[in-house]
Formats: sequence, structure tokens, C-alpha cells
Amino acid sequence: MAGEKIRRRGRIPQTFIYLGKLFRMFIFQSDWKVLPMSAVIAGLVAFAVGANLYRTMEGTLTGCFALALICIWNGFFNSIQTICRERAIVKREHRSGMHISAYVAAHMIYQAFLCILQAGIIIAVLNTMGVKMPDKSLITGYPLVDFAISLFLITYCADMLALMVSAFCRTTTTAMTVMPFLLIVELVFSGAFFSLPQEAMILTNLTASKWGVTTLCSQGDYNSLPMVTVWNSVVKMKDMELEGQRPIQEALVYVEENDMRDQFLMDTAKQNQKPEYNFDPDIPLKCWGYLVIWTLVYVAVAVVALEFIDRDKR
Repeated sequence: MAGEKIRRRGRIPQTFIYLGKLFRMFIFQSDWKVLPMSAVIAGLVAFAVGANLYRTMEGTLTGCFALALICIWNGFFNSIQTICRERAIVKREHRSGMHISAYVAAHMIYQAFLCILQAGIIIAVLNTMGVKMPDKSLITGYPLVDFAISLFLITYCADMLALMVSAFCRTTTTAMTVMPFLLIVELVFSGAFFSLPQEAMILTNLTASKWGVTTLCSQGDYNSLPMVTVWNSVVKMKDMELEGQRPIQEALVYVEENDMRDQFLMDTAKQNQKPEYNFDPDIPLKCWGYLVIWTLVYVAVAVVALEFIDRDKR
């Protein structure tokens, strides 16, 4: 009779049943540990690259890349083992009438809760450590809200990718083996640091890191920031002598005495602006759209994969 009652439950009641289970696991099985881990990682990154974030072009690109990878790391760890660690239970309950869509929906809601908390933790850590954040809004009118939405969507997209992988993997060992490969793909195909062949650039559209870095740089008005690499390189060469003279040092002295340093930094920055990082509301909206689309794709694939879980003979 108990089995009959479970089979008659609709998708919405089942969703809330499994959601309650997940929150109990969060409290009583220490799933909350992902939150302090997020704070530690954010603190380390802020210490390493936070000084120049949204202050210089180079610091912004490096910092946004690091922030995107924090979000992806958090998302992966949130759910990479979630389904595979209870695969036998899912199979048994599916045969007893569980709706896979309800099961996945419960995970979506629960993981969204975690991702919101993690985005808030990252912002709190950055604020505490005095890291500069975007001070102009492109979408909502509130810069911090735009920034938080971006962090959440990057984290949630990575989270649903890991959930999809967890739906395919039969053991937690397999899932944890796949995760480093996914991280490398996100790193290499972010489109931020590595020079890829032109024919491979289309693959960057498949990664959360590409859309994450792009929206974070755009929101920070990347193209209006100064570039310091050229100046620093020239300063390192100031003692170089040519025919007994130091022309570079003389030029530097002239630039500084005439308060032309800032102009020099901005002029070199103009030569390295990237249209894809323009301070334009269409850019973050496009990035958010792609992150949402890939999130929905991962969820759909996870549902389809789990619908065939009864065929798993292992």
C-alpha cells in the first residue's frame, strides 16, 4: 500500500519531498561545508589578484578569470557526487514511482540555494578584503546586483554541468576523475589567456568560463581602464645604456616631470581594447542568456540520462 501511495504522488509533491531530504542532508550530513570552503577559496584569490581588479586592464582580466574559475570550482564541487553517490537509491525509487523530473527539480532548487549563498560569500569576502568591484550598473541600476547575478549564473551553470556528469557516472570515483578534466577544459577554452587556433575559438562558446569572464570584464568597464604592462616593461629598461647615455631613463623623467604618465597608460590601453568587453548592456545580457541556455541543456540531458537508469545493470 505504501508503494501505491508513492506512485500516486504528483511531480510537485515529490519535488518538495526530495527538497526536504536535501536540506536535511545540508544540516545533518555536513553538506554545508561547501560554504566555508567557498570563503577560503575566495579569500586566497582576493589576496593573490585582488589588488588590481577593476583598476588596470591586466588586473581586471586576471581577476575576472580567477573569479569565474572560483564560481566554476564551487559549482562543480556542489553536485559532482550528488546523484552518483545515491544511484542505487534513485534506481529503486524510480521503479517505485518516483518522477525523475521531480527528483532533478529538487536538486535544481537546492543547488540554486547553495549557489546564491556562495555568490554572496564571494562578494562579502571581496568587500572584507577591500577589493574594488564594479561601480557602474549596466542592467539593474545597482552595480552589486549585476555583479551578484553574474557570479550566481556562472556558479549555477557549472553546478548543473556537474549534476549532468553525476547523472552519467556510476560511482563517485568516476565523477571525481572526470571533474579535473572539466576544469581544464573550462580553463583552456575560456578565451581569456590562451591563444587558440581560429577554428577552435567556436568551442569557447560551450564553456561557462568564456561567458563568465566576458560579462565580468564588461561590467567592470574593462576598455576604460589603464594598461600598465608597457610602462612597467619600459621602467625595467631605464638603466640600459646606448653610447654612454640612458635615453629611456631620460624619457621617463620627462614623462613624469610633465605629468604625462597617466596619459601614456591610457594611450597604450587604447591599443589593447577588446570590443567583446565593451561597457554595453547587450554584452552581459548575451552572456547571461548563454549561461541560462547551457544550464537548461545540462538539466535536460541529466533528466534523459536518469530516465534510463533502470537499464543500469551494475
